[in-house]
Amino acid sequence: MEFGSFGGQFVPGKILDAVKKVEQAYEEAMKDPSFLEEYRQYLKEYVGRPSLLYEAKRLTEHLGGARIFLKREDLNHTGAHKINNVLGQALLAKRMGIKKLIAETGAGQHGVATATVAALMGMACEIHMGAVDVEKQSLNVYRMKMLGAKVVVVEEGLKTLKEAVDSALITWANELDTTFYLIGSAVGPHPYPIMVREFQKVIGEEIKAQLQATEQRLPDYVLACVGGGSNAIGAFYDFIQNPSVKLIGVEAAGDGVDTKRHAATMTLGKTGIIHGMQTKVLLEDDGSISEVYSISAGLDYPGVGPEHSYLESIHRVQYVAATDQEAVDAFMLLTKTEGIIPAIESSHAVAYAIKLAPTLPKENILVINLSGRGDKDVKQIARFLGETLID
Repeated sequence: MEFGSFGGQFVPGKILDAVKKVEQAYEEAMKDPSFLEEYRQYLKEYVGRPSLLYEAKRLTEHLGGARIFLKREDLNHTGAHKINNVLGQALLAKRMGIKKLIAETGAGQHGVATATVAALMGMACEIHMGAVDVEKQSLNVYRMKMLGAKVVVVEEGLKTLKEAVDSALITWANELDTTFYLIGSAVGPHPYPIMVREFQKVIGEEIKAQLQATEQRLPDYVLACVGGGSNAIGAFYDFIQNPSVKLIGVEAAGDGVDTKRHAATMTLGKTGIIHGMQTKVLLEDDGSISEVYSISAGLDYPGVGPEHSYLESIHRVQYVAATDQEAVDAFMLLTKTEGIIPAIESSHAVAYAIKLAPTLPKENILVINLSGRGDKDVKQIARFLGETLID
């Protein structure tokens, strides 16, 4: 296991062989200065990094208490943190001589990022997405198609992110020699959780450097939403060895953790195996994987990255949950106080910050990783609030 009792490679032999090839190629690439330099150049010239660290003064004044800063991953090309990881994995696929990318997506941001980079690098691209999420995120679906990707609509099960991952894995198993499975979150069999973290840790590295430059200090808190956990592990990783920095992951409570309609894996999950890894999973009494729900298509996943399970087990990261209503309220408050429309995923982290900031001293600094922008969510928020938008 890579993270205490969590991680591993729980996949059948045929897929395991492909995973081992990815593992070997990844380890070789990370020792190659030319690969790392090419990756950094794309981050700078294509993504637009470093992303800004912005002090949300009006939100801070509204809430009282700690100073709130936003790490503006929403300003990246394609509108979210997903592009950081996609570029790294696509460059690895190119290095391996593979010319087709396959991916799963929930909220659509990973799908858009994968389709974008496939277009950039002249690769074929296939995105698997649950039918429920396709309906929620029709704008992102059309963006993927515009970029040249084939979108596979998954009709099985709950028709959300878990089923999209299942579908992508089945397709990959039949195309192992010609296709690279580009996982969007810090999940899956080893080396994917480590690989995704390494391509996302630039977020936390930048937060640390930016605050040192402007405030000459570390933050007191770093908050991020958690579904599979890639934006959160990216924001947290560079601070794990700094015990003065409190790290908080915020997952989806849906209609409430006292109901069946939630995706609060860290809050209520048990150790189990899902999608090739041992981690915390929402399970029924008979051991089957629970149905999950969130207003956020990017957070309705019944598992979580194994590194998050480990960090909770050693009490380094605190995991909490925010409801749909709290996330929507946070979405609207940030929009109205700062003129920044956050992704509904990121709004879960904003929601907890709204509770936490007023309880903290005014000299404290709280950083929220604003993992994506909310253009894709406007119609859904309008529906939630009882309004209908006309196309």
